[in-house]
Amino acid sequence: MSSRSAASKPSSGEGSGRDFIRDLVEADLASDRFAGRVQTRFPPEPNGYLHIGHAKAICLDFTVASEFGGRCLLRFDDTNPATESPEYVDAMVEDLAWLGFEPHEIRYASDYFEQLYAWAEMLIERGLAYIDDQDSEAISAGRGGFGRPGTDSPCRDRPIEDNLRVFREMAAGRHRDGSRVLRARIDMQHENMQMRDPVMYRIRHEHHYRSGDRWCIYPTYDWAHGQSDAIEGVTHSLCTLEFRDNRALYDWYLEHLPLDDLGHTGERPYQTEFARLELTHTVTSKRVLRRLVDGGQVNGWDDPRLPTLRALRRRGYPPAAIREFCAFIGVARTNSRHAPELFESFVRTELNATAARRMAVLRPLKLDITNWPTESDGSPVTEYREAVNNPEDPSAGTRQVPFSGTLWIEQDDFRLDPPPKYFRLAPGREVRLRAGYLVRCTDAVTDDNGNVTEVHCTYDPQTSGGQAPDGRKVKATIHWISVDHAVPITAALYERLFDAELPGDRTGDPLDDVHPASREVVNDAVAEPAIADVAPGAVVQFERLGYFCADASTPRLFHRTVGLRDEWANIQKRQAQAAKQGGKQGGKQPRKEAP
Repeated sequence: MSSRSAASKPSSGEGSGRDFIRDLVEADLASDRFAGRVQTRFPPEPNGYLHIGHAKAICLDFTVASEFGGRCLLRFDDTNPATESPEYVDAMVEDLAWLGFEPHEIRYASDYFEQLYAWAEMLIERGLAYIDDQDSEAISAGRGGFGRPGTDSPCRDRPIEDNLRVFREMAAGRHRDGSRVLRARIDMQHENMQMRDPVMYRIRHEHHYRSGDRWCIYPTYDWAHGQSDAIEGVTHSLCTLEFRDNRALYDWYLEHLPLDDLGHTGERPYQTEFARLELTHTVTSKRVLRRLVDGGQVNGWDDPRLPTLRALRRRGYPPAAIREFCAFIGVARTNSRHAPELFESFVRTELNATAARRMAVLRPLKLDITNWPTESDGSPVTEYREAVNNPEDPSAGTRQVPFSGTLWIEQDDFRLDPPPKYFRLAPGREVRLRAGYLVRCTDAVTDDNGNVTEVHCTYDPQTSGGQAPDGRKVKATIHWISVDHAVPITAALYERLFDAELPGDRTGDPLDDVHPASREVVNDAVAEPAIADVAPGAVVQFERLGYFCADASTPRLFHRTVGLRDEWANIQKRQAQAAKQGGKQGGKQPRKEAP
């Protein structure tokens, strides 16, 4: 059974293959609620880069539409000109395609500014919206709080004609930023804070990357979001749980607008919330990620330590593994955090089946085979050893690796004074060279500080297949690189970017938990000649070391994607042992907490 068997599945119905959202869609189709239509949308704000949290929403929006014969749009909710740019739009389109999804159409909330403005005037004329001259601090104070009533704005009952006149003046640029806003006139005593006369429009004399200088008032997210859904004919507006309290406002706006004029069949869209994807030791806040980038703790938005999709791509995470991970954790109604090791297990499984094998040595130590044959001119003989490209995929074939009398091996693969249970190379000990021969250590050279600088061995020419004809056994196999054929490479090794399980939980600032040594660059690594055939962006397994991705722009730079060890399996094993021990001490297994 694999490390992601039934025993490893999260609780609360996640990963079961069915979920409450698909049940809702199925029920709507059965009742003909939307005249047989299913339409979803992925609506990012183009003010940053997509990250792993977005991946779950993307997978859900697109797969739900696909499974029920519907369509999914990509809509940019571009209502804040101060933070949005074409750079983010282009990056999101590219990341979406890389993840494996193609939208039915690409839309923009800014396409609907004229319609939103016309609807705002309609609400003013119906007495359902008004201009408030208070500043943001006064408006916030007047809204009260949970358990505390709100206070009506002194502008709440101003005449409709005045509201309409001032709103048109705002749109014409005759009022300064922050001097007044348009608010919906709902209920300042409502138990849901979102319903206490929310702001619909703010004055912002900002250039918009698409509409230019046409507008100096811009709709808020809540005013634009649901109406954009309605204009586009969305049936199921799928949002993460932080928008749960916004659902009543979403519905209120739609209830007071003439949606029948839009020509869509069926009822108006409705919002359904699901748990977002969160990982321990990880931050997805755009604000915090920007601080990391701007402060130089990471090297740009595609730094392989970040959770952005372009960072995961650069690190070598396969899009198929991301999709499988999102499908496995499923759709829940309550938030939870998952261990990065679980995510990595999907990456490792995918790469194990698809990545070619190559040999590389990160920290070289010279191994000299003293009885290796030489040519007539005294130069060492070069052999070519056949090595399997991927034992999981016979169709991947084999390759020829040059072998000579002087090799590089890993420093960790030799100990002058080996500790207990160390089975690799040591004085007098014999090991197997991957795809090569059995070699026995006869001597080691050290410097003045006692550091080993060279290992001497003899090889057994009768062990060409890696097995001794007399049946003697060895307990370790190590990899190697021929010194005369070694290709210099650089390897970037990564640890968690944050030490704490919940970054910022201790001090309030996630940057206080940044791991100071989360990246190590190894400049003296070497690899076999076939490394030159690895395409930029491709992932290979450095045998015994892990999976590494060839950087797309820097030649011979390889990022460690994940190691070979299944840490998620180890976590499960420790948890199972702890539960078993607890059961023995308490006489029964501990009761699982509710999710």
